[in-house]
Amino acid sequence: MNEDMPWVNLTQEEVDELRNKKHELTEYGKQKLQKMMNNRIPDNDEIEDIMNITLIEEKKEELDKMRRKENILERYNRFYNLECSGLSHGTPITPEFQQAMTLECMLDALRCENLNTEFDVVSTADINALIEALYQQGKDYLKRVQEFKDSADGVA
Repeated sequence: MNEDMPWVNLTQEEVDELRNKKHELTEYGKQKLQKMMNNRIPDNDEIEDIMNITLIEEKKEELDKMRRKENILERYNRFYNLECSGLSHGTPITPEFQQAMTLECMLDALRCENLNTEFDVVSTADINALIEALYQQGKDYLKRVQEFKDSADGVA
């Protein structure tokens, strides 16, 4: 017996109640983590609730920029994949077509992001953020392919 902890006598009902509370809290934690892990950055209010903190304005702006970048990339991918899937064999016929479709998809993604504002000027920061996100997406893909290749080499 550990002398640092006093011995506590609990009834079977109290033990069962504690177990139930533990399971409820565990389930609650799993649900909150699942929300966070849905490949998106949670809203500022969600983060404040989950972490039980108050975010400073600087962090809120940083999170908003990250969310915006993520939304634009997601929309761009959706538009681009839709355009390419309608082509023969799912690929553009010439590099010029691919370039034109890419620019059109970029503008479509930015237009969707700016639905509540007048959209007649494209922010170079948004374009640069999309380019950066596309490069990162490509790097992540190559990394996954290399990891898969490495693991497949070990099996063969």
